[in-house]
Amino acid sequence: MSRILSAETKAIVNSTAPALQQHGVAITQRMYERLFVDPAVKAMFDEAAQESGEQPRRLAAAILAYAQNIDKLEALTAPVMRMAARHVETGVKPEHYPMVADALLPAIRDILGDAATDEVLSAWGEAYWALAEILIGKEAALYAQGPSD
Repeated sequence: MSRILSAETKAIVNSTAPALQQHGVAITQRMYERLFVDPAVKAMFDEAAQESGEQPRRLAAAILAYAQNIDKLEALTAPVMRMAARHVETGVKPEHYPMVADALLPAIRDILGDAATDEVLSAWGEAYWALAEILIGKEAALYAQGPSD
């Protein structure tokens, strides 16, 4: 079952796009700092992509695209499928999603400060879990298909 986001939540998330465009990489870098306190989680990520900044930039771009397309998620079908496939390759499971939420939402507040109001963080929390449910569903289907070789 997928979560239905209210028009208000979508409007709030969409309204954060300019801040995400300006501060998205800083947010994702901070999120990874928080996430990587768990060595098992850190081991799931490509260290070179972290060090080069490629991974934080890719995630920042994905978050921005989500905010900009929150009313037309069909525009994100191909990127979501690529993300789900990558998650399956690296062993992402449903139990990893709460860890990311617990790192991402405080990172937004850390970087945006007072602009990250409780209302903004609540909307992003709802939006995060709506997208997480989509990804978890796509990943489950890919895991069920088994290896493609």
